[in-house]
Parts: sequence; C-alpha cells; structure tokens
Amino acid sequence: MSGISRRGLLKTGVAAGVLSATGVPLYAAPKRGGTLRLGIAGANTSDSWDGRTHSDSFMIMMAHGAVFDCLTEVAADGQLKGELAESWEASADAKTWTFKLRQGVTFHNGKSFGADDVIESLNLHVAEGAKSAAQPIVSAITNMEKVNDHEIIFTLAAGNADFPFLLSDYHILMYPAGQVEEAIANGIGTGLYKVESFDPGVRLLLSRVDGHYKDGNSGWFDSVEAIAINDSTARMNALMTNQVDAVNRVDFKTEPLLRANPMINIFEVTGNQHYTFPMLTDLDPFSNLKLRQALKHAVNRQEMVDKILLGHGKVANDHPIGPANQYYAADLEQNAYDPDKAASLIREAGLEGTTIDLSASNAAFSGAIDAAQLYQASAKAAGIDINVIQEPADGYWSNVWLKKAWCACYWSGRATEDWMFSTAYETGVPWNDSQWDDKDSPRFQELLLTARAELDSDKRRSMYGEMQMILSKDGGTVVPMYANYVDAHNTKLTNSGTIGNVFQMDSSRLVERWWFA
Repeated sequence: MSGISRRGLLKTGVAAGVLSATGVPLYAAPKRGGTLRLGIAGANTSDSWDGRTHSDSFMIMMAHGAVFDCLTEVAADGQLKGELAESWEASADAKTWTFKLRQGVTFHNGKSFGADDVIESLNLHVAEGAKSAAQPIVSAITNMEKVNDHEIIFTLAAGNADFPFLLSDYHILMYPAGQVEEAIANGIGTGLYKVESFDPGVRLLLSRVDGHYKDGNSGWFDSVEAIAINDSTARMNALMTNQVDAVNRVDFKTEPLLRANPMINIFEVTGNQHYTFPMLTDLDPFSNLKLRQALKHAVNRQEMVDKILLGHGKVANDHPIGPANQYYAADLEQNAYDPDKAASLIREAGLEGTTIDLSASNAAFSGAIDAAQLYQASAKAAGIDINVIQEPADGYWSNVWLKKAWCACYWSGRATEDWMFSTAYETGVPWNDSQWDDKDSPRFQELLLTARAELDSDKRRSMYGEMQMILSKDGGTVVPMYANYVDAHNTKLTNSGTIGNVFQMDSSRLVERWWFA
C-alpha cells in the first residue's frame, strides 16, 4: 500500500494508498442481458434522489452506483479513476486542482453534461440550510472557475492531497444545472440506468441506458429490480427461494443454510466498516470524560466479535480508521474489557448508580439489539446500569441517530483517513454524531488540518497515528469492532474476479460491474 506516493496522486490521479481487495474465480468475458433482482437492506420510506440525504445502503447503491455518476470513482482494485472527470492535475501545494470533464455525456432527459452542472451540483452542499454530509468537502473549495464547458479549476482554502478521492463521495452526485429539483424528484442522472418507477422504501425499477459512455466496460443488465427487504430473515429467504439474485448484509445466524445451498455464493471482504455506539458529548452525562472512558472499558469487544459477527471481523479500538486504511495504527494500546477499571472511572466521574439509556435497532447494523444487550450485560459487572431501548427500524436514521444521546450506529469507513475524520469528527460537520470537537480536543482539530495538507507520507503517518490515539482515549464514540462486508448472490451472477471493499456489495457498484454468467 505504501508503494504509491502522494506526489504520484498529485501528478496522475492514482490513489495514494491502494485498498485491499478479495479475489474470486475468473469467468468468461461479460455479456449483456437479463434483469437483475436485488434484495437490499437499508431502505426507508423517506428515501429520495437527493444525494445530500443518503445515509444507508439502498440509496447509496441505487444512486451513485446506478442512476447517477460522480466526478471520480474508486475502482474495485482500490485505484482512483475518473468517472465524469477524465483527468486532473494539482499545483505543487495541492491547493489548486484542474479537472477536465468527459465530453459527449448526456443526462437521462437529454441535456448535455458540462462544467455548469458540476458547479451547481457542488453548490447544493453549501446552500443555506443544506444538511449534507459532504458539506466539509465542498466548503473547503473557495472558488470554482469554469475555463470552458469541459474544464474547471478548483481553488481550495488549504492544500488537500486527497481532494480527487473526496469527489467520489456518494453524496456528491452530478445533477443537470437549472433542473436540479426535477432531477431529484424523478431521478435524472447520467448513470448507466434510468428510473422507470420508484416507491421509496419498497421497490425500484431501472432500465439500461442505450449509447452510454461506459458501454463495453460496465452495465451488463438490461434492467434492474431492487426490492427493499430490511428484515434479515426475509432477505435471506428471498435469496434461498430464488426470488432475488443477490442480497446485502448476510445474516450470520442463517449463513450455514446459505453455504449449504449449491446455488448460492457468499462473498466477503475486509474493509473499514465499523460498528459504533456514539455519545452526544455536548449532553450530560456524556460530557464527562471519565464516564466515556468507563464505558470503553465496560464493553467486551471479543465477545461481540464472536457472538454478533460470528468471527467475520475483528476487535476495534474506539477510533474509525480501519485495517484497509494506509495509516491504520495497529500498534496502539488496546482499550481492554476491564470491569474493575470501569467501576473505578465511574466513581471518579461521580456517577455511581446512574442509569444510562442506549437506543438500538437492527437498522443500525445486523445484530445491533443483541450487541446492545451484550453491552448491557458486560457493563453490569462494572456496576454500570445500561437501559437498552429498542427503537423502530423505519426512520431510525432520521429519528434516533444524531438525536438520541447514545445509540447504535455503523460506518462504512472511507478510503482515506482525512475523508473519514473530516466526515464525522471535524468541528461543525453535519455527521459528527458524537459532537466531540474543538471543545474536547483542540489538538485533534489542529492535526486534522495539518495532516490534510501534508505531502510527506511519514509525517502524515505520525499525525494520523496521534489522532487515532486521541480518539481512542478521549473520544465520544465507542467502536468495539470492525465488521467484514458479507453479501451473497446466486451462482448465475459473476464478476471480474476483484470485489471492491469501500462499501458493501462491491463498493455499492454491483449493478454496474456484475453480469449473468
């Protein structure tokens, strides 16, 4: 992973760190045809084509992985490549970036794609009142200069060696300028597939676009039917009874049944996905550092990996940087399960006898309720009383996450350290789900800005290592485990032999990359 330099990224657009990927048997060349049927968890009745709101797997997969395009894309092998951008170059300080856009691209309504669409689409994320997780990315752009219809110069407030990577963010979809509201209402993008019908939280039908710029490289299905199946048992049954061709988030309890079926393959990759319990540190009692540290020593992480993940993952250490990241600090001192230490910290916090509510739903991650109950049991040995509140699955992300003081959550992780930190841990960003910010650690926020502009890899490694240590010891999120992506498909589906690990379902690009054997 360290063989590709940051300076190489600046010059060529290649990723500074190549993510790991898993291999599967190679098959014959891809061919067009058929209707792909998907059973997908992570759907909500409030779903829309507004990329700023996308937070769960159904819309991530159907939007940036089928109907819309971004400027850049992380390929299955972890390399960064152009999507609607053909190439990019940076100044020596990584503050000025020149992007050349792909020509001959049209939206589903026939409008030609160009620089105006890019500028208007990016400005959506910093519009007054916009609540976009990509706001930190776009707000760092101080100027967008249209050179011509297919060339834009971006000027950043500070150097950012990862900037091209950030433009692959699934929130930053390209919409037609002057027609954004219509595009959001009807799903009008430049992607390989156009919307035929959409019942949010229920079902989506797509058809293949003819004469697409990706012809011959991607998009092998004639049509796609995506069915929202949030219930894990129903989702696994749909695959086993051939009602769907592929499902995400394999239920580990029924995994042996899937493996016993000769018509089903399970595909698993190790990425940066992590399961979390964020606390709102601007609310009592979570503003108390000793309480947060006590809760970190009151969770039996290995038990969760064994019983919730059934071994499909590993113990984490209360920070969001995963084993597939370039600067993952594997040698940090581990926050271990220690009931005596947790009890001592609770006494120091002056919170003995306090009952703490923990909201959970399996919408957060498969087994989240069981994980919360395991947490409740392990904390009891430290004299900490956790009250588990089982929340409804529908609307969990709009009604519980970011609103309840302590809850269950999951993060896919991000391809670079700065991308992850700036999305969820930078002061003031919309998705800082612990509200742990410069009031808690000015040092962390200082390092975030410094590391972002640093081009020396060794210096970046040192800074990102310190940031992981600070979060592990003082942060407002309990991160007990990394979870592999484990999905399943009918054996009639196949792929190139390399599966992406940025998100589930081949980095949420299965619709584009797979075909019927």
